[in-house]
Amino acid sequence: MNIFFKVLLLAVAALVAQSAAASDVEDLTAMLRDFLANSDTAAAHERFWADDLVYSSSAGLRFGKADIMSGFDSASDEETGAPPAVVYSGEEVDVRLYGDTAIVAFKLVGRPTDEGSGIDVMFYYNTGTFLKRAGVWKVVAWQATKIPPE
Repeated sequence: MNIFFKVLLLAVAALVAQSAAASDVEDLTAMLRDFLANSDTAAAHERFWADDLVYSSSAGLRFGKADIMSGFDSASDEETGAPPAVVYSGEEVDVRLYGDTAIVAFKLVGRPTDEGSGIDVMFYYNTGTFLKRAGVWKVVAWQATKIPPE
């Protein structure tokens, strides 16, 4: 009976861990989609990036959260009500969990909101490293790579 009880407890623990992992994958995927849908707002960036972020851009620049947030200091489209020039979405999202660390890789697609703007659809591979601190996922490292046109 004692062995049966131990096996039962292990099975329950495995199910709970599996459920928690599935929940984290869903949470991270939803978090990414929400961020991309609202990426023209300071609030979205505040929620998404950790204060100690290291961002390596596709232009070969490296910066942190403070640099990103400083772009919202002046009057932004968010305040003027103007639509963003480009809207972003994520495709081929791949979430991998390693305890309180997650790697989220995906293809970022930037589509112009005005087809006559002369802006081409843009494609990037993005990889983010998320840490769960005090129960909250935030991005601590980000790498963006522009996908060249075919």
